[in-house]
Amino acid sequence: MRLFRTQTGCIVEEKGQHYRIENVDGAGWDSLLALEDLHAGLTAFIQDLTPSAAATDPAELLAPIGHQEVWAAGVTYYRSRGARMEESKDAGGGSFYDRVYSAERPELFFKSTASRTVGPGGKVRIRADATWSVPEPELTLLVSPSGHITGYTIGNDMSSRDIEGENPLYLPQAKVYSGSCALGPSILVAQSPLPPTTEISIEILRNQAVAFAGQTTLAELKREPQSLVDYLFRDNAFPQGCFLMTGTGIVPPSNFTLASADRIRITIPPIGTLENEVG
Repeated sequence: MRLFRTQTGCIVEEKGQHYRIENVDGAGWDSLLALEDLHAGLTAFIQDLTPSAAATDPAELLAPIGHQEVWAAGVTYYRSRGARMEESKDAGGGSFYDRVYSAERPELFFKSTASRTVGPGGKVRIRADATWSVPEPELTLLVSPSGHITGYTIGNDMSSRDIEGENPLYLPQAKVYSGSCALGPSILVAQSPLPPTTEISIEILRNQAVAFAGQTTLAELKREPQSLVDYLFRDNAFPQGCFLMTGTGIVPPSNFTLASADRIRITIPPIGTLENEVG
C-alpha cells in the first residue's frame, strides 16, 4: 500500500487501485501519520470508497510531510564512513567517523523542518557558500509517536561536503538549510520490514546526460532501522511522529559536485522515484 499527499487531500494506492480522499488538511495529515497502525487505519478508511484505476498525476504530489521533524543518521554504511573520513582528514576529524561507525551509539542529527523540505518535482538547493555539494539518497522511515516504524519513503539529504569537512562542528551548516531535504513521492505503508535485497539507486543528469549513477542495497546498512529509532526516541518526544533518514551507501567521487539545473533521480522500487532539480 502506498500513500500520496496531494494539493487537495491524499491518495491511497492498493493493489493497482487508487482511492482519492479529498479535503485532508494539514491537521488531518498530521493525525493520519500519527496513527500507530497506519496500514489498518488506511484499510478501514478506504473500504467504503469507490476506487479508480487512473494513475496518480505526479504534478499534483506534495512532500508527504505535515508538521513532523526530519532527523537523519550518519555513517551507517561503510561507503559513507570512508567518504566522511576522506573529506575531514585535513581537519583532524577523520577518526571520529571511523569510531562512530563501530560504536554502539549511532550518529543522529536534526535535518529539516517541513518548511525546508521539498517534494517530488520541487527544487533542492546547494549552498551559495559551498564548493562541494552532493545529494545523499536514503531510505527514510516514518515513525509513529510511540517509536513504531509505520512506513517508508525516499529521502535526499543534500550535503555540503567541503563545509562539513572543514570542521565536524560545522555539520548543521552543511546539512540544514532551505531546500536541503526532499521527501517522496509516496509513503510505502508496509506491515513488515523491507528485505535486505531492497535496492536504492541514484542517477544525476546534467545537460540530459548521466553525470553520476550508483546503487546499493539495504544489506549494506550496518544498523537496524529500529535501533536507530530507539536511540532517536531516548529522551525525545514526537507527538505527531517524525521522519528518520537512515544514511547513505552511495557517495559520488571526490571530483564531483552538483551544479544548478542538475536533475537528481532516486529510486527505491517499492516506493517509487523521487526526482528533483537543483535550483
